[in-house]
Amino acid sequence: MNQLINQIDLLLDRQERVTVVIDGFCTSGKTTLAGRLAEKYDCCVIHMDDFFLRPEQRTPERLAQPGGNVDYERFQQEVLLPLQTGLPFSYRPYDCSSRTLAQPVTVEPKKLTVIEGTYSHHPCFGSYGDLRIFLTVCPDVQHQRILERPAFLQQRFFEEWIPMETRYFEHFSIPAKADIVIDPTLVF
Repeated sequence: MNQLINQIDLLLDRQERVTVVIDGFCTSGKTTLAGRLAEKYDCCVIHMDDFFLRPEQRTPERLAQPGGNVDYERFQQEVLLPLQTGLPFSYRPYDCSSRTLAQPVTVEPKKLTVIEGTYSHHPCFGSYGDLRIFLTVCPDVQHQRILERPAFLQQRFFEEWIPMETRYFEHFSIPAKADIVIDPTLVF
């Protein structure tokens, strides 16, 4: 964790704006790490979970693509492109309960932006991000953490989401392309 903080501090000293991107396995602590960084720094945090596919986008062809179950087109248009301008912008997060896009969220850019979530290192986004972090998790720990989640979601984790993210990580060699790989069970 100290190495991570030191790297972020160095980037903040050298650059006008810094983007840290956290990808990794479900239940590995991506949201927790983003929250810890938000406690330490005055930063924006953007969650990839806000960019799940809407029902009409969930075609067999799209879901067959490695990393295809995230709306990377909307993320690119509503977050990445506006983030480059340094000006305020807004995006509409996906609301899982209503399966629609929620009211817009306004982002006031800050010196540090943290983008967290599986698929945030998708190669369709190019090489954005000044520091790319990948979080691992031991399968036994992951299994236990999933069992602590709501029961109605557990089967989807095991049968749908973990196989999809594993295919994405392997197909695009995501862990190998990260600047830092962290096992959060050793840190948090």
